[in-house]
Amino acid sequence: MTLTFDVVLRAAAIGVAANGLMDLWNLALRRVAGIKSLDFALLGRWILHMPSGTFVHRPIGKAAPRKGERVVGWAAHYAIGVTFAVGFVAIVSAAWLARPTVLPALLYGVATVVFPYFLMQPALGLGVAAAKTPQPAQARLKSLGTHTVFGLGLWLGALLLQAIAPMP
Repeated sequence: MTLTFDVVLRAAAIGVAANGLMDLWNLALRRVAGIKSLDFALLGRWILHMPSGTFVHRPIGKAAPRKGERVVGWAAHYAIGVTFAVGFVAIVSAAWLARPTVLPALLYGVATVVFPYFLMQPALGLGVAAAKTPQPAQARLKSLGTHTVFGLGLWLGALLLQAIAPMP
């Protein structure tokens, strides 16, 4: 499918909305249940170590801090969410933006959990699917829940966007 500029812009907007909902979810988990999320400064640290050839850490918390890592981490977090949203719309088609349904968005959100399980967590020194963390089952469940909320956010973001600026 060819993605027009308008469709990419709409997908980006729902990606921002989905990330925002995911961030609110993680804030609620921390405040209500004491379950912490990834400090996005560590994501920024990982990215800022890449130009020197370091892609895997043991663990990232022991890597030398980098100037601007928090800003880079938060920007990357939202850029990833937008990229996932554009990918989702490319898969389901722009027609989904005009008539958003929850099931494809939820399934896609769940599917995106492969990225933290098999890319981010190992690269940050946490093992495949958080196997090297103190509570791997809790970390896995948290990642799955967070990515499910991201999928829900795609759907809710699309509903909101359709209410504010309907597809022509």
